[in-house]
Amino acid sequence: MQDYELAILEKYHINVKSTRKTRGAFFCDTDEGLLLLREAGMSGKRIPALYRLCGHLIEQGYIRVDQMVANEDGEYVSTSEDGTRYILKHWFYGRECDIRRNGEVLEAARNLAKLHLLMHGCIEGAEAGEPYLREEYLRHNRELRKVRKFMRAQSPKGEFELAFLECFDAMYGWAEAALTCLEDFDYKGLYRESMEKNSLIHGDYNYHNILMTPEGIAVTNFDRFRGDVQAEDLYYFLRKAMEKHGWDKKLGDHILNVYGAVRPISGEEMEYLKVRFVYPEKFWKIADSYYRSNKAWISVKSVEKLKVAMMQTEEKKDFLENIFSFRL
Repeated sequence: MQDYELAILEKYHINVKSTRKTRGAFFCDTDEGLLLLREAGMSGKRIPALYRLCGHLIEQGYIRVDQMVANEDGEYVSTSEDGTRYILKHWFYGRECDIRRNGEVLEAARNLAKLHLLMHGCIEGAEAGEPYLREEYLRHNRELRKVRKFMRAQSPKGEFELAFLECFDAMYGWAEAALTCLEDFDYKGLYRESMEKNSLIHGDYNYHNILMTPEGIAVTNFDRFRGDVQAEDLYYFLRKAMEKHGWDKKLGDHILNVYGAVRPISGEEMEYLKVRFVYPEKFWKIADSYYRSNKAWISVKSVEKLKVAMMQTEEKKDFLENIFSFRL
């Protein structure tokens, strides 16, 4: 740990016994237990809202969250001599959820449902997601067509461009199908209902932020929390799990059942999940990354990512048909 980082810890009413580096942060063994020091990475307005959210959860009995620690001035952000802003948070002895273990995936899904039941309330400073899914998909589709037009004009074409153009029509068909599905249900009504209930989401509920501890699951890094349709968290978690498990429809069904046993999933939320799964998000991300990159040199990794996206789309067909009765 650098001197300026040690100096930051002196601003807190804690006795630091030892420190050790982890991914982009420092574990601190203290008389207050295990803490984690990292750069703030958020605006000054956002941090009090995050503190209030964690406090809201703790008050309701959900205590294993990474609440921030105030410094000796009562502030949650401490600034080093070089101007870097830090926060200090409570942390937990445990390990990340192993997404390849079905049991832990199901436990994490159940935990998400419990969390969602508690994540309602007017949290001052909380941002709200925008109900513009249709507009977002329309924009993404325009961008996909723009990339295709650009590639068609390329000469000579590389391996990536040839592979992209070859699969474009099939993948774009999924993008158009998602828009059609979106028109078939009242998404804005679902969003409006979520806002009326002051529904909040974690915003980044993945295995990195789910810690398995002897006392139970701890959830960390609520930095991206916002008001939104809570099924968005479920979609993100389920997609990550399915990508690791080859779109195993049996496991996917179990995840939805385990979540739904704690917090029932409405018909409209199932429609929302279907739309999100139908849209070829990875394909769009690959196209967007290509368009913003140095096109004179396309890495082998980009070609591999494209092949994986195409393969996973094929694997996803059975999942969508069995879980959502959807067939392209």
